[in-house]
Amino acid sequence: QVQLVESGGGLVRPGGSLRLSCAASGSIFSINAMGWYRQALGKQRELVATITSDRSTNYADSVKGRFTISRDNAKNTVYLQMNSLKPEDTGVYYCNANIIPRDADTTDYWGQGTQVTVSS
Repeated sequence: QVQLVESGGGLVRPGGSLRLSCAASGSIFSINAMGWYRQALGKQRELVATITSDRSTNYADSVKGRFTISRDNAKNTVYLQMNSLKPEDTGVYYCNANIIPRDADTTDYWGQGTQVTVSS
């Protein structure tokens, strides 16, 4: 059984920083792309950033220059460094990973979500 576990959310003032982590565990053969999505109250889930297995990255326009996605393949972990946070960054952040399990077909997995609140 494969699972993603996120950590690092919390309450931060505007202009502050947070670092999210997401670790994949279980019977994993390999991991393709990993990414972060977010969902604000009353809105649809949206892409924040993605990173491929060879570390090519893609960002939403709203976070370019402020957020950095990275990954540690040895630890099956993806990170999101968030700087210069704004109130509009508030939401539940979800980790996503396209994983090839050892005994199943390639599947998209989601974490349980971690709350990020930017407020003074």
